[in-house]
Amino acid sequence: MGDGRVNRAIREGKARTGEISARMPELKERVPDLKERVPELKERMPEFKARGAELTARSADELRTRSTELRTRGTELARHYARMDVRWARCPPVRALREGLLNFGLGPMIDVYTKPTVHGREVFDTLVHPVVFVANHSSHLDTPTILRAMPMKWRQRTAVAAAADYFYKSRLTAYGVAVLLNTVPLARKGGGLADGATAHVDRLIEQRWNLLMFPEGTRSRNGEIGKLRSGAAVLAAQHGVAIVPIHVTGTHEAMPPGRNWPKRRPGRPFSRRHPVEVRFGAPIWPGEGEHRHDVMARVRAFFEGREVPPPTPPREPVAPVRPPEAVPALVKAPPAGEPLVPVARR
Repeated sequence: MGDGRVNRAIREGKARTGEISARMPELKERVPDLKERVPELKERMPEFKARGAELTARSADELRTRSTELRTRGTELARHYARMDVRWARCPPVRALREGLLNFGLGPMIDVYTKPTVHGREVFDTLVHPVVFVANHSSHLDTPTILRAMPMKWRQRTAVAAAADYFYKSRLTAYGVAVLLNTVPLARKGGGLADGATAHVDRLIEQRWNLLMFPEGTRSRNGEIGKLRSGAAVLAAQHGVAIVPIHVTGTHEAMPPGRNWPKRRPGRPFSRRHPVEVRFGAPIWPGEGEHRHDVMARVRAFFEGREVPPPTPPREPVAPVRPPEAVPALVKAPPAGEPLVPVARR
């Protein structure tokens, strides 16, 4: 088989050589024409250089114009989202109302259909405000279930990122979700964290508010974890805060996308509640110079129950490694049959 390939390569090489040989007269005929065009090309060199300078200047102007347009668009987006944000829903009276609705209205209603279990709640013993909570998303039950699983002092200082094109289409709906869940508007179809669109969220984090985000951007239609967008990693890196991953299971079965009300599990003689589990993970700090996708890969590892990898190490070591011969010995090798004798450091 190897000889066949070699022979075929030889034949192809000979055929190619024959083609080049056949075109040699044509190429020789074109040489005088090319020589005649050399003076013309030299004369046109200033024209080419001027054209190049013109294109360079035009590109610079276009870049400046585009930059101005982006800054203007960023200002417009920031103002637009600031207008959509229901800021009064975070004042103390509304926070007290929200706590009552969650504990004595929405919460007991959800308990009719689900039986929640919370794991990892001890992580709050060491957390410090603010943090970015990042959770998977497969049901409208996810947000109230997560909020109820948090300690009250954390729940009352946590805002929920909500899709601006879904929950903020009407002012009445925006008021409702803001009062009930303390939502803030964010775009989810591109540009959600660009062009100044997160100025209102940046202010919240600077005021030591926590933020709950769903990086999938929408509810999973089959209960499986979809693609994780990296906006949470960008915000965490910009503000120097930790990401706390949250994995929720069971809500998709209780209220999947397309349903407007939860359902119970069929059973005999009575229906049963769906088991729901909320699992809080250890804080994930973006490493210095770590790419946002690598940070979200660590979040996905937690969602999938795998060991969370450490931050991506820097390309160069922080400090030089001492050669082995420079490390003082701690133990002196004794003669055969004698115990080890410690040697003091010099």
